[in-house]
Amino acid sequence: MKLERLDHFGVEVADLARAEHFYTGVLGLAVVTRFGDQVLLDCGGQNLALFEVQHHVLDARERESIISHPLGRGHHAFTVSREDFIAAPKRLAAAGVETAAPIDWGDHDCLYFLDPDGNLLEMVSYR
Repeated sequence: MKLERLDHFGVEVADLARAEHFYTGVLGLAVVTRFGDQVLLDCGGQNLALFEVQHHVLDARERESIISHPLGRGHHAFTVSREDFIAAPKRLAAAGVETAAPIDWGDHDCLYFLDPDGNLLEMVSYR
């Protein structure tokens, strides 16, 4: 068996409308379709599926713990242009999004941040 490519990945959210607003309004993804407790978004030709589920809502302390030590945790990473990467900290701060300090890895930079449900996300910009 050989996996050919990623078809989609799923993110669990507590409030589907809030998550859709974040992923479309703040991150710029487009809605492909909606069905029941799911929203499918286009992410550069791949799909991101938002699934509304009942789950523990993280408090401020738990969110701070994740964003203050993001390395080595499960997350989803998105490639962005250099211009978008440079603008991201201001844009995310204006939206009230918790972020870690950008990290310079030599050939690329990354910025970790949390969605409204505390899912750890990353923006990557290659040089």
